Amino acid sequence: MKENTNPEIDKKYIKFRLQVFIGIFIGYAGYYLVRKNFALAIPDLIQQGYTKLELGFALSGVAIAYGLSKFLMGNVSDRSDARKFMAIGLFMSGTIMLIMGFFPFATASVTAMFILLLLNGWFQGMGWPPSGRIMVQWFSLRERGTKMAIWNTAHNVGGGLVGPLAIYGVAWFNDWHAKFYVPGMVAVFIAVFIYLTLRDNPVKMGLPTIENYKDDHPEIIEGVDQNKRLSAKEIFVTYVFKNKLLWFIAFANVFVYLVRYGVLDWAPTYLKEVKHFSFQESGWAYSFYEWAGIPGTILAGYISDKWFKGKRAPVSIIYMILVLISVIIYWKNPVGNPIVDNLALIAIGFLIYGPVMLIGVQALDLVPKNAAGTAAGFTGLFGYLGGALTANILIGYLVDNYGWDSSFLLLILACILAILFIGYTWLIENKHHKLKQL
Repeated sequence: MKENTNPEIDKKYIKFRLQVFIGIFIGYAGYYLVRKNFALAIPDLIQQGYTKLELGFALSGVAIAYGLSKFLMGNVSDRSDARKFMAIGLFMSGTIMLIMGFFPFATASVTAMFILLLLNGWFQGMGWPPSGRIMVQWFSLRERGTKMAIWNTAHNVGGGLVGPLAIYGVAWFNDWHAKFYVPGMVAVFIAVFIYLTLRDNPVKMGLPTIENYKDDHPEIIEGVDQNKRLSAKEIFVTYVFKNKLLWFIAFANVFVYLVRYGVLDWAPTYLKEVKHFSFQESGWAYSFYEWAGIPGTILAGYISDKWFKGKRAPVSIIYMILVLISVIIYWKNPVGNPIVDNLALIAIGFLIYGPVMLIGVQALDLVPKNAAGTAAGFTGLFGYLGGALTANILIGYLVDNYGWDSSFLLLILACILAILFIGYTWLIENKHHKLKQL
């Protein structure tokens, strides 16, 4: 039941909620247009003489910088204007891709590629935190799972468009560097769109807070003034470092991201070398993986809201068990069955983005909304520095030295560990809920 509202407030809330949602959806999709272009360029760079380990090292620049940036810039975003913060990050990320596409020095050495991808990763870290912060400012707890699930599919839309943009860009310009500069051009225009559509929070627009408007106040952080401006120390120490559940979610994120990027980043190379896919076939398979995450993510959010009453962990566990099965099928499917390969990739994409999204939502649920960007950045720090970095470097090393089978054994282990860590958070949350009932 709503409190302190009237038709004029309803009208403004509807307008601005739709406007900011469209802004962060298209904006975050824009970030993914210029995040993983390098993975599609790996087969071209191998032909130039680079090894998988060298390219895995170069690719790790994104993971290293993105993980740190998502955490540190997440804290900055909690004290910044989201529209400027998010727009600047995408503009700079798009510019980096233009440089990698148009200037030969950018791909002339591992060092140059690493540095540019490091910079790109840092600017990429300016996308999720302001988006998450806007979500908790404009959408209440009991609608957040579904709304964030829909918003989170933005990265599947953006990531899924990279393949077609690369295919048609290369065909149009007859230049494999188009994999960088065509998406980069689009990203720069989307950065302007972000600035025009985003609004930081309801209070700045003369509206009541979302908790009062929806009469939806979180249990686990009750008694905290969520609109008070917190210092960086308060956010880091009180609500992040001392939050036991947040630590376990962060560790789970390491293994979820290892699977996510272990499959995604190496799919074009694996499909070409082992399954004998052409560039066009692997490019479309890459896109199918991303697009399959759209219904999978929305379903995960809906189930967590409606079936599990806001609990995220059980849905993540179910999804990760099914991911494990799909990874084994993707690995063991014999050469010459491309339909099964594509279906396995689609299944992994459908499933893996549910836990990716739900871990982020679970982190937001555990802290006051004025610490949301930092909490999201904290889990992202572990996901990228632990999971994505391992997927980039260790898998490159394993494949070079022990073959592709060793990388799949690593992915299977990661699935099992993710399930165990997420399961622990479910036990603790159930215990907390039972104590609240006493």
